Amino acid sequence: MELDATEQPQGPSPRRRIHTRLGLAIVIAVVAVVGAAGLAFAKTRPAPIGTGIVVIDTDLAYQGGQAAGTGMVLSSNGTILTNNHVIRGATTLRVVVPSTGRSYSARVVGYDSTDDVAVIQATGASNLKTLPLASSSGLSNGQSVTAIGNAGGTGRLTTATGTVTGTGHSITVSDDQGGSEHLTGMIETNADVQPGDSGGPLLNSAGKAIGMDTAASEANGYQDASETSQGFAIPINKALSIALKIMSGESSSTVHIGGTAFLGVEVESNSYGSGAVVTQVVPGGPADNAGLSAGDVITGFDGQSVSSPTALTTIVSDERSGSTSTVTVEGQDGSSQTVNITLGSGPPR
Repeated sequence: MELDATEQPQGPSPRRRIHTRLGLAIVIAVVAVVGAAGLAFAKTRPAPIGTGIVVIDTDLAYQGGQAAGTGMVLSSNGTILTNNHVIRGATTLRVVVPSTGRSYSARVVGYDSTDDVAVIQATGASNLKTLPLASSSGLSNGQSVTAIGNAGGTGRLTTATGTVTGTGHSITVSDDQGGSEHLTGMIETNADVQPGDSGGPLLNSAGKAIGMDTAASEANGYQDASETSQGFAIPINKALSIALKIMSGESSSTVHIGGTAFLGVEVESNSYGSGAVVTQVVPGGPADNAGLSAGDVITGFDGQSVSSPTALTTIVSDERSGSTSTVTVEGQDGSSQTVNITLGSGPPR
């Protein structure tokens, strides 16, 4: 892939927008010799599939719901760039190529929850059209742009035109799943970005992505049609830089690679001391298989003291799915035991 070469916005807090071409036919000359004659045959490669923009559908089984967003195709075999909040909490992922009838299950390659960037991989995909990218540096106010995405979660791609109205913005964003993050360096646009557009491209006049649609301001949860739209996109240079780190397996304090370690419990604070009280155990999950039950108190994890539910979440998030951890548990009868639990692969955070 090639690249062609802070102020806080006023008004209501932005919310993430989740309802939560470059293909050239190549002619190959094949020469077959029949007797003394040479005959040339041409074989045409099939046209790439789609437009380089896909719909992402997620199942949030542990939250009892579904969500939908958008993604940008980075490779013909189905490497997809999207927002982290599009996939957060997903127990299953499906990538759909609109208007083609093609769909693929997908897995998480990695994500950066701090910068709201994620990469997923469509399973078994090939010959997908990739989206052309352009540099997001040097953008100017008034520059024409088009936001494309799965607005409203309908499964169809829609467009919204506008202009760049600012760059370098810092915003605090929230979404329907209760997430909240502070994002910096954002592109502001008056294109009417809608729920479901998250992860889709903000295109320049040449049809190349200069940003990734991420959020828009709303008043009381709904955009007033009489008001000027205020959408925000992550500059593509920044999003792609993070994506390349994820694709190369470079984990860091903000970048998580692969599946998310999953213990399989819901916990709350312990009113009688430190630890995390188990309120629910996911049937068939790692904790259930190890014999944990509601009412147990987790006080230690791999030699680290667990003082609260937040502490437990932080410790588990640093683990890798498939690894085996030693967990200290106090039973409802006051007894303490240590059990080995093999962590599963759970929803992205």
